Amino acid sequence: MPLALTATAAQKSHHQRTDKPNVIFIVADDLGYGDLGCYGAQGVSTPNVDKLAKEGTRFTDCHAVASISTPSRYSLLTGEYAWRRPDTDVAPGNAAMIIKPQQLTVADLFKSRGYATAAIGKWHLGLGDKTGEQDWNAPLAAGPGDLGFDYSYLMAATSDRVPCVFIENGIVANHDPSAPIEVSYRKPFEGVPTGQTNPELMYNLKPSHGHNMAVVNGIGRIGYMKGGGKALWKDENIADSITTHALNFIKRHADEPFMMYLCTNDVHVPRFPHQRFRGKSTMGLRGDAIAQFDWTVGQVTSLLKKLGLDENTLVILTSDNGPVLDDGYQDRAEELLGNHKPSGPFRSGKYSSFEGGTMVPFIARWPKTIAAGQQSDALISHIDLMATMASLLNVPIPQREAADSRDQLQSWLGKDKVGRDYVVEQSTSRVLSVRTKQWKYIEPSNGPKMITWGPKIETGNDKLPQLYNLNGNPYETTNVAAENPEIVSQMQAIIQKERTAHKASVQVK
Repeated sequence: MPLALTATAAQKSHHQRTDKPNVIFIVADDLGYGDLGCYGAQGVSTPNVDKLAKEGTRFTDCHAVASISTPSRYSLLTGEYAWRRPDTDVAPGNAAMIIKPQQLTVADLFKSRGYATAAIGKWHLGLGDKTGEQDWNAPLAAGPGDLGFDYSYLMAATSDRVPCVFIENGIVANHDPSAPIEVSYRKPFEGVPTGQTNPELMYNLKPSHGHNMAVVNGIGRIGYMKGGGKALWKDENIADSITTHALNFIKRHADEPFMMYLCTNDVHVPRFPHQRFRGKSTMGLRGDAIAQFDWTVGQVTSLLKKLGLDENTLVILTSDNGPVLDDGYQDRAEELLGNHKPSGPFRSGKYSSFEGGTMVPFIARWPKTIAAGQQSDALISHIDLMATMASLLNVPIPQREAADSRDQLQSWLGKDKVGRDYVVEQSTSRVLSVRTKQWKYIEPSNGPKMITWGPKIETGNDKLPQLYNLNGNPYETTNVAAENPEIVSQMQAIIQKERTAHKASVQVK
């Protein structure tokens, strides 16, 4: 819990820190556009997030770069579209580090200006230098420390993937020498029961599809794992662990500028919030997990106020991609949904080319600079985090780094209400879309109409070009491509231009 400080101590901290703003990026996992009270949520209350929105700017047209986690986060931290590389699809828990140490990251920008930097929570961008060859019982060969982060406390991938341990500064936290860790995504370990062979071991949550390999804490996972002992997490304590380490980082660096990349886990499967959040919503575990996420936000913002850091701290809250209901566990997310619309007024969700896949909440609060109580309809994208923070810090970006990122500082501060001319979006099958303020174009694809491995999600795939006029039709129900060949041609030209830039980028690397 946050430490109480005297007014004198709080004032001292505040007066020491008037030149450089602290910056905290809160990136939720699988949190949809409609999952927060200030975006119209039903059945769950999010007072801390709503307060953040009232004290800053709430954006209504923000887009993650991709509708799945790994490429979305890669693009957010590097300013490069993930589809420019072949190795940025959803990463297993034993993937090698995807961002290369020689690449410039957002953390590098802050570190160059003397900031203390941290990555806390979900990572899902690979660890170590070789896929499948990590020694989880020794320091990892590559990690966030090579990417500009002074401190890290991470989940290697997602909570439904092994290894089910936290990694602190490249070493498994609370490592238990009596239970050495082994991880495999190819075959089970001899003598170690799995969810498939022993379904009775999955007593906390049962799978709806997949998730029957390793069993940790009574929950089946993707991938196989042996050992772990005292280092294994308990899902109900994950939010507490992430939040505690985030608060401790803030306390340690209260007298110097800091940047924290804080990635929560709550809404991603397996949803298993702490008992004190059970029943906080009418939607079962998924709704209760949203309430738990809101608690984390409240803990962070309360501590900032107590330490006198609130006025000069920029807090940005967003999500890595759109929502999903049944994503592999029998948690009744669909049955208990009620009138709640996780994607808000938009179609589909996670994995999809439709707007629900990448349309995400985005709130920016900085009391010293951003006027309170604003709403912005500016068209913005996560791809611009790099250039926007470089502008904030007055740091030049080297040529050929963050080539897709654009300076949108005035938009992010709520002063420019227009934003980008267009944004580019990526689905799980690497189909690209283009969004302008009025139009949404999805390039043709031969892929299936629905996700094939379990979730009831429309992919947005179609053999024909798709064009939707979002003015009056935000749900993308009527394809007007045939009636608007000039608009289709313009949108296709944008994708061609971006792909041409992709070829040039590949040639110079």
